[in-house]
Amino acid sequence: MKKHRIDPDRCIACSACVAQCPVTKATQRFRGPKMVGPALERMRLSEEDVDPTLDYCSNCKNCDMACPSGVPISTLNMLARAKYYKIHKHSMRDDMLAHGERMGKLAKTLPAGAFFANLGMNIGRNLGVLRMVGISDKRPLPSYASESFHKQFKKIRQQSFPNKVVFYPGCYINFNDPKVGLDFLAVMQKNQYEVIVEEEFVCCGSPLLVNGYLDEVEENAKKNTQLIKKWVDKGYKVITCCTSCGLMLKQEYQELFEIDGVKENAKNIYDASEFLMQLYDEGKLNTDFGTLQEKYLYHAPCHLRAQGFGLPAMDLLKDVAGVNIENADAGCCGVSGNYGFKADKYDTAMAIGGKLFGTIKESGVRTVVSECGTCRMQINHGASVDTVHPLTILRNVYEAKK
Repeated sequence: MKKHRIDPDRCIACSACVAQCPVTKATQRFRGPKMVGPALERMRLSEEDVDPTLDYCSNCKNCDMACPSGVPISTLNMLARAKYYKIHKHSMRDDMLAHGERMGKLAKTLPAGAFFANLGMNIGRNLGVLRMVGISDKRPLPSYASESFHKQFKKIRQQSFPNKVVFYPGCYINFNDPKVGLDFLAVMQKNQYEVIVEEEFVCCGSPLLVNGYLDEVEENAKKNTQLIKKWVDKGYKVITCCTSCGLMLKQEYQELFEIDGVKENAKNIYDASEFLMQLYDEGKLNTDFGTLQEKYLYHAPCHLRAQGFGLPAMDLLKDVAGVNIENADAGCCGVSGNYGFKADKYDTAMAIGGKLFGTIKESGVRTVVSECGTCRMQINHGASVDTVHPLTILRNVYEAKK
């Protein structure tokens, strides 16, 4: 593993990160981002020193957002975790949760694989098998779609337009929630854009990173970077609908690795709502919208806020499309990718999301809007409401036009 050049001495020990850390607020078992990150990193530069509470860092990025000195604290934590797993064995649980792409491909290739995979997960959960390997049996795991996004995309005949974008679906949309990708496609067609899908893209690496598989993250980063550069060199923008994928492709690759092309690629990678708001600002967005009667609440994922471009989905839906939607503004939902699916982290994840769940229930809304797939699962589980991606609502507004 390469030695990284993130300087822990930029930390001024102000404790802003501790004040904003949702895990520290939820459990006393975590010593906090300042201690586990920059403070211990100074020691790790001279000798091996692993704090066992490092396992409680969820990589939610709230510490990074709070740091006045711009220290990527969460990245220091992830690098320390990867170093730990250089000499320690991964658990079966972490291997399963980290390799969602592998599991999704397996479910896709077997006859009726998605059906039997979903059935097996439900049976395993009910019989306590998941708990035995360290996965919580208190919540459902993401179910597999009967057909992947890639497979469904191939069946669609788009209208061709001069304007084109490249779509990076990521593992969750491809294997678990392809409707989001199809909604994105429909919205882009409404705006006279043709969507290109590069099937050679691999997992961005976010679930691998949080479970300590840094070498695999780097392999994926090199492959994705090369593929993205190919399209960027042709003049195309790359669009994501998953905030964790976007954060990894644009920001975390730069913090973790020294790979040629990453910085230039980042200038051409957009969140879908961010890209559509840019079209609006340029006077190029199709604003021929209908009207939806339902009221919605919006939850901003931590990995969206960490990218620092505001809340474009809120602006797009509320101010541009006229949707009745309000910002929950109630902090982290607690799930942090696959963190909240771990048996020993379930209670912490639910405690973190408590404020958000309460806000949702008090609002009386039936549907919550959020870009992150696992955030939507957590909200559905913790607040017992329906959840949708912003692009689904935008597609509905377009199609509501009489």
